[in-house]
Amino acid sequence: MHHRLAPSSARGLLYVALAGIAWGTGGPTGALLFRSSGLDSTAISFWRLLGGAVWLAAACRLLGRGPIIQQLAAAPVRYVLSGLGLAVCQLGYFAAIPRVGVAVATVVSLGVGPLFIALGARERITGPLLLAVLGLALLVSDGGATGGASITGVAFSLLSGAGYALTTLLNRDRQDPVTSALLGFTTGAAILLPLAMIGGIVPAPVSWPLLAYFGLVPTAVAYALFYTGLRSIRASTAAVVALIEPLLAALIGVLAFHEHLSPLGLTGAAVLLAAVLLQARQERPQSAV
Repeated sequence: MHHRLAPSSARGLLYVALAGIAWGTGGPTGALLFRSSGLDSTAISFWRLLGGAVWLAAACRLLGRGPIIQQLAAAPVRYVLSGLGLAVCQLGYFAAIPRVGVAVATVVSLGVGPLFIALGARERITGPLLLAVLGLALLVSDGGATGGASITGVAFSLLSGAGYALTTLLNRDRQDPVTSALLGFTTGAAILLPLAMIGGIVPAPVSWPLLAYFGLVPTAVAYALFYTGLRSIRASTAAVVALIEPLLAALIGVLAFHEHLSPLGLTGAAVLLAAVLLQARQERPQSAV
């Protein structure tokens, strides 16, 4: 006897995996923007969400969707909180990096996200989920943590994970994931705007193509796919499968930026990939002879 997934679950897993792949290009894109845009992390996050909103607004127009104001009016608190989650996810992560380093900030923020989501959705914390956190820790600790043991930095990382969990939980079972993502991006960008203006908000002209890509692929496309996948699979499963993101980011680092993975990092990548596959296999199995 073996297990097979229901068609809707299989599609949901595919959408979330594609979202993770799209997110995986976000880190390298953000790194390039830090070098070329002349913006700080808050301003880059603002342009990311605003760009995502613009792309999705265009998509809604092409798809003939109705006025989004009606959907916003039906549940304004939901979309404000979703935008707040997106903004907090960005701000918490970037605020943690100078205090604890990239490795610790990534492990904590991405690692606690699936745990918070499982708890918030009242879903079981599975073995593959915990294995994924272990694999993530090994993968991103490959180069060694450069930050100190800052309680504030860890708190910011936890806040980032909580923001990610909040927007994930609020966008489960949405009938129109594209419009939901659009409203979340719009409110998130509005929240970030006053903070972004403090350090300067006008990007260098040379960075506009990268900003356009940042808003399209790892933002508009990724979140639309992720929210669509959430309609047919458990939120905790989606969060684990989306951890394909750091795997792809590591691969891009090796191929495009000539970075190197040690045996520890390769072990972490293998453990994380195994956890993703195991979690996907456990998603609503149907018995078949």
